[in-house]
Amino acid sequence: MSPRRHFAIFTTASLPWMTGTAINPLFRAAYLAKDGNKDVTLVIPWLCLKDQELVYPNKTVFHSPLEQEGYVRRWIEERIGFRPSFSIKFYPAKFSKEMRSILPVGDITECIPDEEADIAVLEEPEHLNWYHHGRRWKNKFWRTIRLSGATQDLPRSITCNVHGVNPKFLEVGKQKFSQLQNGEKAFTKGAYYIGKMVWSKGYRELLDLLSKYQSKLADLEVDLYGSGEDSDEVHESAQRLSLSVNVHAGRDHADPLFHEYKVFINPSTTDVVCTTTAEALAMGKIVICANHPSNEFFRQFPNCRMYNNDDEFVQLTQSALSEQPAPLTDTQRYQLSWEAATERFIEAADINPHAPESKIHRTSRISMPAFLRTRKMKQNLEDASVYLHQALSGLEVTRFAFGAVPKTLQPDEELCKDLGLAPPTKRSKLKFKLMS
Repeated sequence: MSPRRHFAIFTTASLPWMTGTAINPLFRAAYLAKDGNKDVTLVIPWLCLKDQELVYPNKTVFHSPLEQEGYVRRWIEERIGFRPSFSIKFYPAKFSKEMRSILPVGDITECIPDEEADIAVLEEPEHLNWYHHGRRWKNKFWRTIRLSGATQDLPRSITCNVHGVNPKFLEVGKQKFSQLQNGEKAFTKGAYYIGKMVWSKGYRELLDLLSKYQSKLADLEVDLYGSGEDSDEVHESAQRLSLSVNVHAGRDHADPLFHEYKVFINPSTTDVVCTTTAEALAMGKIVICANHPSNEFFRQFPNCRMYNNDDEFVQLTQSALSEQPAPLTDTQRYQLSWEAATERFIEAADINPHAPESKIHRTSRISMPAFLRTRKMKQNLEDASVYLHQALSGLEVTRFAFGAVPKTLQPDEELCKDLGLAPPTKRSKLKFKLMS
């Protein structure tokens, strides 16, 4: 890479919403900026007060972007051993109750001035692009980094887990290892799972497994921690099945309460890379998870036990309850850190833009004219698709028909006022003038 690059990290969530797309990009920004050789901007959503009340826990709200930025910076500085030097910018957004997601409003590429536009990192790109109406992201970056094999396969893409864990989790792991070495009892509790409490996060699969094998897992008691739209249903289902399951409200995974658990059970197969699985491994726990592409990165750790079927789940769970976790080596511990994740990210992004094409020229049996015709045809199809998306996403009626939050083509007066943007009418006139 050139001596100085600018990284703009766009994500779909922000603290105090304790979700992976709020936490991981924040750590990524901090560690990318750590050496001082890169300019880094974290671009996060700003919600109006009404939406904040729907999303943020414990009735936490902010009356200005500056107030929320202060909260975000205090949170990250309490968890790392240095003061990060990255910028924070907010884009206008609204919360969709139906999709349970924060969606951008307007063209959020405008958050980064053209003279600073260099490398864009899109966290949860499908949410950022469902109703995107503005400049093409592809004009700002050319390489796609897949976080795991669970994501869509794209041209010129590589698979690389570029996530790390909060350093505090690694410190817990070291303490537990020290306790085991001294012959002390490091873990006083059995099994647990933590995650957003919606059925798609593996809760249904877990309850089904526990119900089906109640007799074989008679000694197993599982504590579930999470908050979400399906919390009441999960609690009712557990009670109805008379399972040894305790359902609790969501907590920060770094809470000392979780230090005492020995086994983390995660049956979810909907995550790209499960942050809580990485955190549990860092704390020295045994992890029971499905043999799934989203978990491939964790296969290298001896405490990660993957099951292919129900019988293996039962067997692995029984063994985990009777065994002690294997201590992490220094190399394994480093692999879970944000320092290693940042190195993997830089290595994956530092690609010669001409390499893929020259490789095709050397290895392809297609003649050059045929190759060029094929590439041009694909480019034409892509351009047509982009044109259609741009046309449809620019009309409120079609946006609404496809599920967009009403009036999200441009920021409304409240969002413009909060973010210091030009009023909607002036913004529309300015955009029309620039395009004409």
